[in-house]
Amino acid sequence: MTMTQVQTTQVYEVYIKASAQKVWDAITDPEWTQKYAYRGRQEFDLRPGGTFKAFSTADMRKFGAPEVLIDGEVIEFDPPRKLVHTWHAYFSEETTTEPPTRLTYEIEEAPSGFTRLTVIHELEGAPVHAEIVASKWAENQGGGWSWILSDLKSFLETGKTLSD
Repeated sequence: MTMTQVQTTQVYEVYIKASAQKVWDAITDPEWTQKYAYRGRQEFDLRPGGTFKAFSTADMRKFGAPEVLIDGEVIEFDPPRKLVHTWHAYFSEETTTEPPTRLTYEIEEAPSGFTRLTVIHELEGAPVHAEIVASKWAENQGGGWSWILSDLKSFLETGKTLSD
């Protein structure tokens, strides 16, 4: 596998016509997380030291994905403004052997009714993770953070995902 040089800290920002609480819920509520992007259930134990788990879908498991696709530990949470947790993917043998990374969601509501969502993914020492989360959208494969956040925005603003 040939790796290109990617940033070890990746920052993504999107503006969403929704309240900060609605954005927070879409990120942290298991019922919401199944409605956009990869449509996998995510569960948070929202307390310092609490667990984070992202589960694969039945279709993903048919192709050999483990039940828990990503896990981590909650470091900080301040609903609906900030969530920080570790993030360790089990996509492949390469990602499994890399160390956990750090993921921060910053949510800021503007008086005019939109919310700025900033995602900061710190990927020091995890070049395979860095390559994957920076990936571009590909037909029938999804993409990295840009695609996930675009799908979240579309879903919250229109009720439809990019694939609907």
